[in-house]
Amino acid sequence: MYVAVKGGERAIDNAHAWLAEERRGDKDVAELSLAQIREQLSLAVNRVMAEGSLYDPDLAALAIKQARGDLIEAVFLIRAYRTTLPRFGATRPVETGAMDCDRRISATFKDLPGGQVLGPTFDYTHRLLDFALAAEGLDAPDVAEGEAAQAPLPHVTEFLAREDLIQSEPDGPETPRDLTREPLDFPADRPLRLQALTRGDEGFVLSMAYSTQRGYGRNHPFVGELRIGTVPVEMEIPELGFSIEIGEVVLTECETVNQFTGSKTEPPQFTRGYGLVFGQTERKAISMALVDRALRWEELGEDNVGAPAQDEEFVLYHSDNVQATGFLEHIKLPHYVDFQSELELIRRLRAEAMQTGLKDAAE
Repeated sequence: MYVAVKGGERAIDNAHAWLAEERRGDKDVAELSLAQIREQLSLAVNRVMAEGSLYDPDLAALAIKQARGDLIEAVFLIRAYRTTLPRFGATRPVETGAMDCDRRISATFKDLPGGQVLGPTFDYTHRLLDFALAAEGLDAPDVAEGEAAQAPLPHVTEFLAREDLIQSEPDGPETPRDLTREPLDFPADRPLRLQALTRGDEGFVLSMAYSTQRGYGRNHPFVGELRIGTVPVEMEIPELGFSIEIGEVVLTECETVNQFTGSKTEPPQFTRGYGLVFGQTERKAISMALVDRALRWEELGEDNVGAPAQDEEFVLYHSDNVQATGFLEHIKLPHYVDFQSELELIRRLRAEAMQTGLKDAAE
């Protein structure tokens, strides 16, 4: 929400200057470079790219620096910048099965083709402060080099699909609606819901996912597979008649295996939840998969138990942190006229109540 504020221009200019001074901090300390943010605060960069719907690590690093580390403000900056960019077309769907994985784990199968690839993760670290990191100039330990080329790693759910033990995914629309160019409306099909979730606030999506695990929706899945890695992005070129690779992106993908379903005509099968997010953002991808599954209750013929995560409008309308921030923070802007009208109303009501009280006392 943008609100034009008139008056106080000198005060506003001074506030901007003070903000720039606070952003810079102590000038005896070296200024933080964009390269440092991009390379050493990569998880923050990934979150800003995901929730800002723009894959550009350099711009995300700039937004984080400009926002003094406020990631929601950085997301706002990225989305605002994104609206100025021309749109040349749409790319082909990425093939995550061909992902060059840095991390690929499964909580359902111990031994699987390609093996478990632990990759860079906090999962096995002790949650203790590492004061060695406070010593500047120390290099990270070298990582043993793996094989030069990685064979494609099949999705774990394919093993269940071969035995018809997991539901098949229905085909979506050939051209899904684009949430970055069209307003959200309801009912929202699954592709639109997934778009809203992938750019939704990580904390909100996490809390919705957690609520389903605690019984508000009875959704306790297995992580069929979590993979993080690089995939090529291809675009059809009409003049050439075929697609060409225009770049690469790092993605986190999560597929969950959920409880059984079935009917009189269909045998019991596992169901799925799905999450796909820019960068290494596994907490968000897992949360997204849980909420995606919870929102599919009607499609899968389940009962709506009134859980918040099953309410499509509640989840999707409130997951967007830019909209939430704008609506929340606008109340700190001048509302003098509105408040004066409320003040006069309260004074009048009190006066009327006092007169009524005196009249009753006299009678």
